[in-house]
Amino acid sequence: MSKHFMPRYSVAALMAARPAGLVSSVRNEAGVDAAKLEKLLGDVKSELTRVGDEVKKTAEQALQQAKDAGKTSDEVKSKADELLTAQAKLNDAQNKLTGRLEQLETRNTDIEQKLASRRGNGGGDVVKSMGQQVAESEDLKNFVNKSGAKGSIRITVQNAITSATGSAGDLIVPQRDTEIVGIPRRQMTIRQLLSVGRTTSNSVEYARMVTRTNNAAVVAENTQKAESAYAWEPRDAPVRTIAHWVPVSRNAMDDIPQLQGEIDGELRYGLELVEENEILKGDGTGQHILGLVPEATAYAPAFAPADETDIDTLRLALLQASLAEYPADGIVLHPTRWAKIELTKDGDLRYIFANVIQMAGPQLWGRPVIATQAMDEDEFLTGAFRVAAKIYDRMDVEVLISSEDRDNFVKNMLTVRAEERLAMAVKRPAALVTGEFIG
Repeated sequence: MSKHFMPRYSVAALMAARPAGLVSSVRNEAGVDAAKLEKLLGDVKSELTRVGDEVKKTAEQALQQAKDAGKTSDEVKSKADELLTAQAKLNDAQNKLTGRLEQLETRNTDIEQKLASRRGNGGGDVVKSMGQQVAESEDLKNFVNKSGAKGSIRITVQNAITSATGSAGDLIVPQRDTEIVGIPRRQMTIRQLLSVGRTTSNSVEYARMVTRTNNAAVVAENTQKAESAYAWEPRDAPVRTIAHWVPVSRNAMDDIPQLQGEIDGELRYGLELVEENEILKGDGTGQHILGLVPEATAYAPAFAPADETDIDTLRLALLQASLAEYPADGIVLHPTRWAKIELTKDGDLRYIFANVIQMAGPQLWGRPVIATQAMDEDEFLTGAFRVAAKIYDRMDVEVLISSEDRDNFVKNMLTVRAEERLAMAVKRPAALVTGEFIG
């Protein structure tokens, strides 16, 4: 007796509305956004898995019937055909949905790239793909419009990798040079001319001779000797403070390793620059130092040479210091004035004293020349600097960093302060001679 296999699902129940409904939805997916397409694709995949399982079960049933009865029932055959048809439709629907999603993703990517290119180029030229270059080619437009697209055409596409944005430009990383390029700094020169000492007080007092009446003379035995007269006056050199500060954020100080060193150097340079100006030309009012030029003796030449030049003027100033018993040990000039002196020529255009090939250093009349922009161009200062004045350092340059300044703590800011204290005494004004050039 032959055995007939009865399936657990009827064909009508198995092929009810769901697969047909899904396939119909795929046909009408135009205008659906990507999220809905992804959900529909998920439903199709789920239904396709279920139908695949049923195909597998039906195949097993058919195999078992053939084994037991020698043939497969018409109902099983019909069921298998319907399942395979449904499976084919679902596969086709899945392929369509996948292709549609890929098109949407490609379109979105192109839009994002165009927007990024516009932001990067400021609306400038954008690197085009090969397809864009072909589609926008004038040769192609002429081929279609004029010849009706008959025959063949050769279109050359330039799609080399370049450093432009949209090609390899975004991959280029600039090199970082850690050097911080600063503004030029003046070389300090005046302090090195003077004697330097220290003080532990806020003022340096000293006595300066103002009168010397020397009546020393040879005398006979048993006669009254001559009387001389001397007078001194008390002088005071108060200690002055030079200081400044700068605010810096804590983040900047922590994140830029060399920033603290740069700030330290700049603050120190600022103090040195003011110190040099004060030592040379401070007027002594308020908190200013009384400097070398205001305390120096006015230029009064011993004689007037014919056709006096700058070189003559400086030689007479050296003579004035020597006549005051203070042989000069240096000359201070503005760099421009010193250059004019060096370029002085005779009637045959030969340099008067400078040897441009063998220069041993800036010197004039055997004395070193100090060129500094702290002097005015038409001024000069000469004399015996070592004995004329002395600097007293009370506190060397100090650079401190603090967060305890006003609202620094709550703003995460730092205050960096630089400060120094010093006094200067011009003890022998006659040892310094200052004046102006005549031309």
